[in-house]
Amino acid sequence: MAADINFTAFFDATPSPYLVLDTDLVIRYANPAYLEITRRTGEELIGKYFFDAMPENPTTTGDAERLRSSLQQVADTGQPDTLVLQRYDISAPDQSNGFEERWWSNIHTPLPGPDGTVAWIVQRSEDVTAFIRSRRARRLTEEFTEREKGMAAELYARARELHRLNRELRQAHARERQVAVALQEAMLQDRDLTQHNDNIAVRYLPATKSLNVCGDWYDVVDLPPDRYAAAVGDVVGHGLQAAAVMGMLRSALSAAIRAVPSPAQALEVLGLYARSVDGATAATAVKVLIDTRSRLIVYSNAGHLPPVLLHPGGTFELLDQATDPPLGARPYHVPRPQAGLPYAPGDTLVLYTDGLIERRDEDIDISLARLTSALSQDSTLSPDQLADALLARLSVTSGAPDDIALIVIRL
Repeated sequence: MAADINFTAFFDATPSPYLVLDTDLVIRYANPAYLEITRRTGEELIGKYFFDAMPENPTTTGDAERLRSSLQQVADTGQPDTLVLQRYDISAPDQSNGFEERWWSNIHTPLPGPDGTVAWIVQRSEDVTAFIRSRRARRLTEEFTEREKGMAAELYARARELHRLNRELRQAHARERQVAVALQEAMLQDRDLTQHNDNIAVRYLPATKSLNVCGDWYDVVDLPPDRYAAAVGDVVGHGLQAAAVMGMLRSALSAAIRAVPSPAQALEVLGLYARSVDGATAATAVKVLIDTRSRLIVYSNAGHLPPVLLHPGGTFELLDQATDPPLGARPYHVPRPQAGLPYAPGDTLVLYTDGLIERRDEDIDISLARLTSALSQDSTLSPDQLADALLARLSVTSGAPDDIALIVIRL
């Protein structure tokens, strides 16, 4: 059980200086230690843009830009950043030039909001001006022992190298994320959707955290004259590797359903194929076949969350009667189960991946209940409107910590 902690009281009591800023770099909280070390009042800081409340010394240009760049990077990437040594003077009317020289060691840490995106930035600032000005620091080569010189030089070099490597790693992650998302979006282009433009809406939202991006997919396959199929899936992993595996599994299942138009048999074929693809084991998928002549949904599920059949009055049914382990989970082949469910014109079928509903430390039944409750409130909307309303009600319009793939079908 989580401890019942008053975090405002905690930050008020800690001797380390802390600020909390929003993503527009407006100061929302400053603890007493920060106010004391900067000789400011809460009225002078709270609600003010940081660089208005703490203006740059015009004689040391560039300090503000480095600090601003670090804060903006945290807001954009959701990753913490450290400024090992940063000069940033504070205004001081009693000084001849109006500023007092200050040196800081800053750590900037992102805090996510309910939708997983960065909502706040915590700045922990340690004033190291006394050390920088100390005779021991200025006269390092004269007063340090040989061992102290070596340790100081190594620590300084390691700090600079760590800062450089962290910057390069963030840049590499950003590049990989851009490539992976572009690859994902290109592979999710589906001409079969044009056959059902008015009846089907699809959405793909990459994860807000780069380490979780590009494992989810959707697919729609037209099977003339009176059937079509849809699927969603989720690959374990992230980045370009997950995007590549996703593309192979999606293509394989799309081909399988055309050759053997039975969801269970198509998933059997996909499961056998997954065993030969590095990184495909334990992927999940659900496949549905819609027969418009008999008004029947036939489906099979390989370890995935159950689709929802939503009725116009707001009632619903879960497609949870043909669930089997994820792809490649069994060491030997076993036929997969299949089930059927009749539908009526005007019903809506919703397929989705776990990023849409799952929340950390929450039971899956609670997550499913939130989904079905949201759907029931908007059951008469068009597929496009329902898709957007669902993302909004679940607070993931701007994405979530994990990928989201969503298909909404008006039957």
